[in-house]
Amino acid sequence: MRIRTAGDLAAVARGRRLDLGWTQAETAGRADVSRKWLSDFETGKATVDLAAVLRLLDVLDVTLDAGSGPAPATQPGQGPVDLDDHLDRYLRR
Repeated sequence: MRIRTAGDLAAVARGRRLDLGWTQAETAGRADVSRKWLSDFETGKATVDLAAVLRLLDVLDVTLDAGSGPAPATQPGQGPVDLDDHLDRYLRR
């Protein structure tokens, strides 16, 4: 998945947190950030501390790839990921 905005990265982190079954409070404690900070980040606030974001991604076991070159081709029958749809599925859990 290609991350283009703070909101994209926040959606990935929130989805992973929900996959793990962790609350915001539990996740914030593990990443040494406040629950308010995590809430702000998950709602796409673009002015968050990068070091805190990296700690959060580490706790969630989310990796970033800083590769370059053309975007990978999608497999036949697969289109781009719709982040809004992805988040809606998590909200319906």
